[in-house]
Amino acid sequence: MYKTFPSIVAVAGLLLAACNNNSPVNGITAPNTADTTIAPGVETNSPNTSYKPAFAGQTRVAAVKTQAAFEGKLISKELQKPWGLVALPDGRLLITEKDGNLRIATTAGALSAPITGLLPVDNNAQGGLLGVTIDPAFATNRMVYWTYSGIVGNANLTAVAKGKLSADEKMIENATMIYQATPAYKGNLHYGSRILFDKNGNLLVSTGERSDMETRPQAQFLNSGLGKIVRITTEGKPAAGNPFAGIDSVRPEIYSYGHRNVQGLAINPATGDLWETEFGPKGGDELNRVEAGKNYGWPTITYGLEYSGAKVGDAIQQKAGLEQPVYYWDPVISPSGISFYNSDSIPEWKGNLFISGLSSMQITRIVLKDDKVVGEERLLTGERKRFRAVTEGKDGALYAVTDDGCLYRVGKK
Repeated sequence: MYKTFPSIVAVAGLLLAACNNNSPVNGITAPNTADTTIAPGVETNSPNTSYKPAFAGQTRVAAVKTQAAFEGKLISKELQKPWGLVALPDGRLLITEKDGNLRIATTAGALSAPITGLLPVDNNAQGGLLGVTIDPAFATNRMVYWTYSGIVGNANLTAVAKGKLSADEKMIENATMIYQATPAYKGNLHYGSRILFDKNGNLLVSTGERSDMETRPQAQFLNSGLGKIVRITTEGKPAAGNPFAGIDSVRPEIYSYGHRNVQGLAINPATGDLWETEFGPKGGDELNRVEAGKNYGWPTITYGLEYSGAKVGDAIQQKAGLEQPVYYWDPVISPSGISFYNSDSIPEWKGNLFISGLSSMQITRIVLKDDKVVGEERLLTGERKRFRAVTEGKDGALYAVTDDGCLYRVGKK
């Protein structure tokens, strides 16, 4: 998400430059050092607000530095506006391209031809072919699930579809829309759109509140699909055990609400807990641990401002019944896709959360202890790229895509 007009201009200039082809990437091979903590923190710029955190460690924690030698490699620069990626059982990566195609990439960076057969998308601005995941039984059923900005008359919305990857990997067969986050709206911002499976084989999907003042309040409405995390079956029906099942005038697919634009979803493999990152306005990007039925506050509470610099609503940051973020950023990092690291390849990363950053042009490493953030590190800052998504590969490395078409591998040297 673009944060301010000046940042749009700066980013546009950077996106005109081609991906550099240095390998390993200069400046991200970490030295061995006994001291892993560098105070006071990674953020040196002034915040946009004078708002106070609700508790110690909610923002600007101490910096950490990886001890193990690792490197980042640019392995491809041929993708077209990539947005989401997921590792296949054989280790290759399935990647969405915003204009409507899927691609498969090897871990060496070789790309397949575009995979066709998907449903039409509205690819204006933040819309297009967005999040992607695969069925837990993909090795036998080859089923793929994705989110996209679906077209409804002269409007659009966040939608979920599924289809089977053909044996020759050239197309998706029997593509079918299974869910729409209604109401549709004639806009081009805030689709949310990350998607993953929970342990019970249901789909967790994030939706945005579509940004505009007209739609923003619907993040708080339980009869709206906007500004939510929903939990549905692979047929698009509300999942059993959802927190609002059986309540009149409430959408039974809702899992949590009060969200602005969730572009990061991940399950902590150590605990099974669902975590998300969402964009704040000017300041106030959030990291949340998501619990069923909880209200995460937008737009009633926020640690950010309107892009104009005006206060949001009543300019409050805490209110009874509304959840506090585990962590927030001011200035923003523009957090998009996220991934927990669960490999033994780099032991000190195990259990850490990695966040792809857009305006911050970095991958952020978050160290958690007892569900609190205790350390933060910034990776790949020298690349000056808008990192859109990151995932752990089968080989214990992280793989990340950028808005201008690059695919990176970050792993043990």
